[in-house]
Amino acid sequence: MVYILAAILIFGVLIAVHEFGHFLAAKACGVRVNEFSIGMGPRLLHKTKGETEYSVRLLPIGGFCAMEGEEEDSDDPNALNNKGFWAKLLIFVAGAFMNFLTGFLIVLCLYAGAGGFYTADIAALNDGFPQEGENGIMVGDTIYAINGERVYLKSDVSLIMELSGSGDTLEMTVLRDGKKLTRTLTKQTYQDESGREYKAYGFSYGGIVEATPGLKLKYSWYQTIDYVRLVRLSLQMLVSGSAGVDDLSGPVGIVSTITEVGKETEAKEGFGAAMQSILFFAAMIAVNLAVMNLLPLPALDGGHVLFLLVNRIALLLVKKEIPSKYLNAVNGIGFALLMALMLFVTFHDIVKLF
Repeated sequence: MVYILAAILIFGVLIAVHEFGHFLAAKACGVRVNEFSIGMGPRLLHKTKGETEYSVRLLPIGGFCAMEGEEEDSDDPNALNNKGFWAKLLIFVAGAFMNFLTGFLIVLCLYAGAGGFYTADIAALNDGFPQEGENGIMVGDTIYAINGERVYLKSDVSLIMELSGSGDTLEMTVLRDGKKLTRTLTKQTYQDESGREYKAYGFSYGGIVEATPGLKLKYSWYQTIDYVRLVRLSLQMLVSGSAGVDDLSGPVGIVSTITEVGKETEAKEGFGAAMQSILFFAAMIAVNLAVMNLLPLPALDGGHVLFLLVNRIALLLVKKEIPSKYLNAVNGIGFALLMALMLFVTFHDIVKLF
């Protein structure tokens, strides 16, 4: 039960943080905010200060920032629709930025007590490795990229190699004495200790570096950027067809996953380790929300940014903006489709539980 409550709290906090980003940007740009709410549903507490009503609502599943001129045009000079391009852009991206920042800060806090970090250094080469030496790969080289994908963390190496498919070659870029060197590796046939043959690239990797304050900051950034890449790779897999509906998860599926992760980790390593795993998961969800919200789709922040850019171009070319009623209609349709997708994914998540 505790992990279910933790999952619900994570969703609520991350959505509230997102809306708080919009709120801060709106206030900074002089946009009138009619109401800022923590939670959804019936109102429990509220207080009006200045032009804004602050409220706490019953359901701890997010919140909202209701800005004047957001849904329809307003004559108020402080309405969103009457602000300039850069003010609108800042307000639209502020929610995603706050989610990204939250994910980064969670990771930074988790890494605060770290004693060391694993590295992607070449640790050993198999006997008979054909490309050992100055013009090939050497022990101590740091793996920088594989097939053009940047390696930030040790775990990236196996992930990228797995996603690269079952081919017999890969392009590896390594760092040696501050220089980037690109090498093409080919799978060779080797023998294990029992004499059985197997095909491999012929290198092993890994090392540990002491966690200085600077490295804690650096690896926190790397982990956060790595979460961004996971979202990109997931979207690529959906578009290419290598991932399908069964691989999608909505709130119900994510709550179920968090619960499973918590229980399994607690059984093996204790409650403290379980909560740490859940916090890493929360950081990943925060970054996921940031990236997904910036997709150029109607009803998302990225859709608002797209319409803002389209209007900017229209103003430059024909000296006239697209009427907001058309943009609102597109956003309305997009919102309806998004809700339909969420309902479908949620229903699918529920079915998978049984």
